[in-house]
Amino acid sequence: MKDIALSLAGLGRKKLRTGLLVFAVFIAFLIYAVLAAFSSALTAAAGSSSGDRLTVSNKINFTQSLPLAYVNRVSTIEGVRDLSYSMWFGGYFQEQRNFLIAFAVEPESYTRIYKEYVAPPEQVKAFIENRDSVMVGRAVADRFGWKLGQQIPLSSNIWTRNDGTNVYPVIVRAIFDGATAQTSTDLLFIPYEYFDEARAFANDQIGNIHVVTPGSEQNDRIINEIDTLFANSRAETRTTTEEAFNAAFVDQQGNIGLILLGVMGAAFVTILLIVGNAMAGAIRERTGEIAVMKTVGFTSSRIAGIVIGETLLIALIGGLLGVAISWFLISFARSFGQFFGAMALTPGIILSALGLMVLLGILTGAIPAWNAMRVNVITAFRRI
Repeated sequence: MKDIALSLAGLGRKKLRTGLLVFAVFIAFLIYAVLAAFSSALTAAAGSSSGDRLTVSNKINFTQSLPLAYVNRVSTIEGVRDLSYSMWFGGYFQEQRNFLIAFAVEPESYTRIYKEYVAPPEQVKAFIENRDSVMVGRAVADRFGWKLGQQIPLSSNIWTRNDGTNVYPVIVRAIFDGATAQTSTDLLFIPYEYFDEARAFANDQIGNIHVVTPGSEQNDRIINEIDTLFANSRAETRTTTEEAFNAAFVDQQGNIGLILLGVMGAAFVTILLIVGNAMAGAIRERTGEIAVMKTVGFTSSRIAGIVIGETLLIALIGGLLGVAISWFLISFARSFGQFFGAMALTPGIILSALGLMVLLGILTGAIPAWNAMRVNVITAFRRI
């Protein structure tokens, strides 16, 4: 405790300098936490993933469609335990700026496969049994104030109806929550049959087939059999694990992981140089004090620990403030829905931030601590 007090006293010598160093660390970890939370939200928005689920899409691009007839052919492959299918709807509510992540799905099989979307059984049953229904995520329902039984004019910016309009009237039959905090509820589902009969073109076409396998150990065989089955057809397929498909979807928005690594790497190196240089200067200013400390019995290793304690305190104070403020910013961003609705400071993000704080504190204090250990008492007193 005495050494911590000495570290705090050292930081108090030049309050402005200490404040600026803490502010630099604060900005770095504020950026890190927000970007990491956004990356996590973007991944969640792309969809949940499971090791025993595969996604079959068009070989050209997942934006191209597949014939609905492929579903029955895939179901005959050995090892396919269950399957469903979906189509991107491209929805919005009232105005195009009210964008919705919406899919047309086969209700019974889709809700059976994707158990991470949790709704009361009676609501799920109503969604399955009523053609003009919609199953809405909690985040969407809260954003627009939708209630069970309410009719919604759901519009599409892609699919025109047979009557020339682009509005699909649906009734909210189910509102689902996520099985975990990381499960996005900022999306909705409408029955594929209702959607397909009403649209003016591309009937009996689907976007993806979702396949459940006995386990990840059989994925490679089933992937190969599915793609071989449709080789040289007019719509060849590319089958991947659900995790790989979601990662490809996220990459369409930009490589957030690489951006995060680049931003944090640049900030880390910059702060390393700034704090390290500042602390090296501080040690030079305190040569006399360090000589006195050694004279009265402080060991070199203890003095080095006090110096590293100072840089650790700077990193922890600035870093924890940055993470704390990012929590308020993320909470504010969540109110906007869309991808931001799933933003959250997960335990993984917080632990990685703490690890970076400790690493930053040790690295920035290493050279100043070494210089402090090398201070010669006699030489230092001659300079005073």
